[in-house]
Amino acid sequence: QVQLVESGGGLVQAGGSLRLSCAVSGRTSTWFSTAWFRQAPGKEREFVAVVTWSAGITEYADSVKGRFTISKDSAKNMAYLQIYSLKPEDTAVYSCAAKNNVAALTTQDYTYWGRGTQVTVSS
Repeated sequence: QVQLVESGGGLVQAGGSLRLSCAVSGRTSTWFSTAWFRQAPGKEREFVAVVTWSAGITEYADSVKGRFTISKDSAKNMAYLQIYSLKPEDTAVYSCAAKNNVAALTTQDYTYWGRGTQVTVSS
């Protein structure tokens, strides 16, 4: 059973940076994908970024391209989301998700979900 635990959220001023971490345990599949989603108050959860562990392929939502960088460390079983130039509209709960395939990477069709970490950006 795959388990995901996020960390690294907090209160940051606009223009600042954060690195979110996702600790992955129980991963056995080669074809493993890890994604980040976010949900702002009163809004639906949205896809942010994804990385595949076999080939290191990454995809991003248009709204975060250029400011967000997703990465993974297979040896440490960690996934990361580096966020630069934070904006108040980035305020949300950021959740890590994973699945044992590399299909439909930008949809919400993920098997495993973490509890999320709160990111709050003050103006």
